[in-house]
Amino acid sequence: MKTELLAPAGSMEALKAAVSAGADAVYLGGAAFGARAYAKNLDEQEILSAIDYVHLRNRKLYLTVNTLLKEEELEEKLYPYLRPYYEQGLDAVIVQDMGVLKAVRSWFPDLDIHASTQMTVTGSAGARFLESLGATRVVPARELSFAEIQKIHRTTNLEIECFVHGALCYCYSGQCLFSSLIGGRSGNRGRCAQPCRLPYEAYDKDNHRMGEPGDRYPLSPKDMCTVELLPEIVKSGIMSLKIEGRMKKPEYTAGVVSIYRKYLDLYEKKPSRFHVLPEDMKKLYELYNRDGFNKSYYTVRNGRDMMALKNEKEQENKKKQRRNEQLFYEIQRDYIETEAKEPISGFLTLYPGQPAFLSAESGKYSVTAEAGMVEPAKKQPLTEERVKTQLEKTGETPFYFKELDVCMDDNCFVPMQTLNELRRGVSDQLVKEMTEPYRRKAAEKPEQEQKHLENRTRRTGQKRKWS
Repeated sequence: MKTELLAPAGSMEALKAAVSAGADAVYLGGAAFGARAYAKNLDEQEILSAIDYVHLRNRKLYLTVNTLLKEEELEEKLYPYLRPYYEQGLDAVIVQDMGVLKAVRSWFPDLDIHASTQMTVTGSAGARFLESLGATRVVPARELSFAEIQKIHRTTNLEIECFVHGALCYCYSGQCLFSSLIGGRSGNRGRCAQPCRLPYEAYDKDNHRMGEPGDRYPLSPKDMCTVELLPEIVKSGIMSLKIEGRMKKPEYTAGVVSIYRKYLDLYEKKPSRFHVLPEDMKKLYELYNRDGFNKSYYTVRNGRDMMALKNEKEQENKKKQRRNEQLFYEIQRDYIETEAKEPISGFLTLYPGQPAFLSAESGKYSVTAEAGMVEPAKKQPLTEERVKTQLEKTGETPFYFKELDVCMDDNCFVPMQTLNELRRGVSDQLVKEMTEPYRRKAAEKPEQEQKHLENRTRRTGQKRKWS
């Protein structure tokens, strides 16, 4: 199975940047039930468009439904929330709540379910249990070693997805109550206030301050960076490499994805030549770091080196050191201003007295379009170069002509508008042909659930009346 590079998308711009930089799949949150309530989450129409956007480029999209749901949310809101995405062709949902897992498996039987890291799966027994309930992928607890991950891989048929880059929670696999306790905002409901990133002082039993001078952030882990561990990660059975950062800017997403893409490809093509260049490590550091990097728990259990005790970034801000503007300019140019497009092959025929005809192919898909009548040239005949230049203006379409053959009379003419119609015609047809296979029809909610909901609503209404 091909190793997947999975990128975060906190906005449509970040999604496009991730795809341009080489992500195989993206994960994002919608208007509800996602663990990043304060990200620029996409609305329903944007997510529907995003599903088609990734599928036209042979990528995948996973939706986060990874908060704990209240009873009424599960019974009344989740089904209508997910249904349009399911019918559009959503590839998978990421879930934390066991009730959500059961409901999704019942309502949408052919939708893949990924068990979130917040399910805290720490061993093969828990993974097998989730597999028996219908999960297709597990994101184990972040604290697992390579040996523990390998055992899950050996003893289940689940795909394994693990975080490889980005922020780490101080608490056990994201199961945090700290934000709720001191900030009134639940991380398990997507509204973490990040109290672990605040300064604290720690004292021992004799009331002596612990740590070294300047240690002010004892609960703040460094960001993880494991690009140098890619060979070990792939060998362990991890098939999806997940980058954290739905709250980050598109430049961060694209920059990190591009470097992991480079070294994942290098390892898969020439394992013996795998070596991470210092300049690429420097780029990752300059994109974002929190007092440097750690390599997560893959090879260690804990330790002072995992923590951002002094918060170098804060000190740099005080010194007013500027970011690497050249790096951000290159990312903007290469991945944000340049949108990923799919290659197509085209064949155009232009002969007087016949309709202008264009065929186009993309993989197994082939379409044709006709527009207008070709006329003999009265003044200046069209040239093949002029025709190709016009057709290759693919603009807002998701395609570009990798090959374009033209067969035409030496003395013919068609308006540029006709060529534009041909280009739009094949593009629109290809979009339809390539997205239609992903469409699904959802069944209505099971009748017994509807009756349960009606009975519950009636009981609730009666209670309110009596009170």
